[in-house]
Amino acid sequence: MLSQPISVTFDIGGGRMVSIETGKLARQADGAVTVRQGNCIILATVVANKDPKEGQEFFPLSVDYQEKFASAGRIPGSFFKREARLNDYEILTSRLIDRALRPLFPEDYFCDVQVLLSLVSSDAEVMPDSLACLAASAALAVSDIPIKEIISEVRIGRVDGQLVVNPSRTELEKADMEFMIAATEKNLMMVEGEAKECSEEDLVKALDIAHSAIRVHIKAQEELRTKAGVTGKRDYTKPVTNEELQQKVTAFTKDRIYEISRKGSSKHERSDAYDQLKDELIASLGEEVTDADKKLAKKYYADLQWEVVRNMILDDRIRLDGRSLEQVRPLAMEIDPLPTPHGSALFTRGETQSLTTVTLGTPLDELLIESAAKSVDSKFFLHYNFPPFSTGEVKMMRGQSRREVGHGNLAMRSLRQMMPGSEYPYTVRVVSDILESNGSSSMATVCAGSLALMDAGVPFPKHVSGVAMGLITRSADGKYAILTDILGDEDHLGDMDFKVTGTREGICGVQMDIKVDGLAMSTMREALEQARKGRLHILDAMYQTIEASRPEVKPHAPRMVKIFIDKEFIGAVIGPQGKIIQEIQRETGTTINLEEVGNFGEVSIFSPAKEGLDKAVTWIKSIVAQPEVGSVYEAKVKSVMPYGAFVEFLPGKQGLLHISEISHKRLETMEGVLKEGDMVKVKLIGLDQKTGKFKLSRKVLMPKPEGQGAPKAPAGGRSEQE
Repeated sequence: MLSQPISVTFDIGGGRMVSIETGKLARQADGAVTVRQGNCIILATVVANKDPKEGQEFFPLSVDYQEKFASAGRIPGSFFKREARLNDYEILTSRLIDRALRPLFPEDYFCDVQVLLSLVSSDAEVMPDSLACLAASAALAVSDIPIKEIISEVRIGRVDGQLVVNPSRTELEKADMEFMIAATEKNLMMVEGEAKECSEEDLVKALDIAHSAIRVHIKAQEELRTKAGVTGKRDYTKPVTNEELQQKVTAFTKDRIYEISRKGSSKHERSDAYDQLKDELIASLGEEVTDADKKLAKKYYADLQWEVVRNMILDDRIRLDGRSLEQVRPLAMEIDPLPTPHGSALFTRGETQSLTTVTLGTPLDELLIESAAKSVDSKFFLHYNFPPFSTGEVKMMRGQSRREVGHGNLAMRSLRQMMPGSEYPYTVRVVSDILESNGSSSMATVCAGSLALMDAGVPFPKHVSGVAMGLITRSADGKYAILTDILGDEDHLGDMDFKVTGTREGICGVQMDIKVDGLAMSTMREALEQARKGRLHILDAMYQTIEASRPEVKPHAPRMVKIFIDKEFIGAVIGPQGKIIQEIQRETGTTINLEEVGNFGEVSIFSPAKEGLDKAVTWIKSIVAQPEVGSVYEAKVKSVMPYGAFVEFLPGKQGLLHISEISHKRLETMEGVLKEGDMVKVKLIGLDQKTGKFKLSRKVLMPKPEGQGAPKAPAGGRSEQE
């Protein structure tokens, strides 16, 4: 007989109820739950292998979040009409969950774990990504997979000045601050988000409110686990240890690791010295040592290196490259290093370098961002590339990794805060190519992107810079060290890695991974203040490179003019089946985008050449122009009749040029006077109100022949015309 589903329900605030259910779906998985709010339902499953693969040296966790288009009653727009590889939004959501879950597993647990999440029912107002981590953690909680703690994740948005937990989609569109925050019962685990120049204290307040909300989620998961009868966790195979070998490694290498680490050498010099010492260590073990022991010795050596460097920084306040804890590496930056892109910048900080370009496009170049709930077009997007040569490595090029998507998203969200609004007509693409990397290439992308946007003439009001920070703590004596502008080697040493971007006035973006238990808020505040100082130091150098955006785009960038026309003329500009607008684009070499906005038509005209732009503008204005009596026009003869010629003096506007109005000389016939296709200058002299016909004259623009002045008055004092 089938078991009955088990569920718990709780309020996330404002009467918004969330339920977690297990025991009904996917029962062969180690853990499976559905999380529901409104009509939004997420199915989360988790399965772990019983034993690790032979020789496994790291924790193989995979997390995939996917939105089923059927959840919103939609069919995918791809050629195959089925869900394909994860899109960027799904990858970013997967990364948020992965980063929060990974620290929950024991350090000696190396079994494959797969977490799969599917949006199976969509709600137009409920943001599913804010419930996804809750679902993943709940699936682990009702399984016997060994995790140390239960977690959850919420979104904090500031809407109309108020901090809201898990705001609706409509509320989020109005938010000026948005952060995703994950935590256990006691400790924050992960923070990522963006803001319109919020203060450091605003961020700390958001973290505090989020943590209170997360504790409610954790309590509900604990209740579900108790109801499901989960009491223990499975045993697992632990890695082999050898205390005697570990002591040998320590005795042979500890002092020499310290010597190498305190020299303040470059990345490659330091790496070569570490590798040489490792080779000497393995040789010292003798020829009789097994391959397994060699492998174990290398692990002990890496662990010792981690410990020695941490202690050196804490006790000696010395870093691997010789800098002080708050010192930013040497900066070098230039704008316009490339002649052809619409904007470009080269930013170098120590051994990290980004070459960033900006391309200005038309509305036709907008990026379609498709999800189950809705599809939107984005006029600003950033692509981040991390080729293997940037770290001196050889690797297969297999498209963008999840890391590249994540780093690019952080930079894009940070720069987006200073981008002009929807009235800005250009589509803007920023591309960062990392040429060197030794610590925080994503922050180099933010700085290079800001410089390149100003170089391109985008009305970017303030520079945005970013700095990567590290925190090392030692619980034994309470010592800690906050590191500004961390190196790649320092990245994995820390107990908190965080990146902060912003202007001189406030924070624009944050990405933070916290690995230490019981981090005091006072330490968090100190770290954020040190990050602010580092950010301002970089900003000063950026303003010296380019103080403000160029007043206009470069000569080879597409020019743009926006004009507004009466709504009634939209059809006339487009023409039957688009013939008119296509002809204008073809003849002038322009790209034209026409949208209906209220009672007007918004016409955006893009052209690489000013001549074509001016021609297209004149053409469109002539289509929508209203004929005015007394105005002079250049007209084209459309047809010739015995009594005159029909001419087109404005696009779609024709009138009769009567034979009597062609010349001061009396014409008996039209033969040989005008022919179809001739251009003739005419004046609009009248409009028949009843018929709507236009009266045109050519002769009024011509000088009168001599002797054809006004007739003289007769002897009676009155003219014949009187």
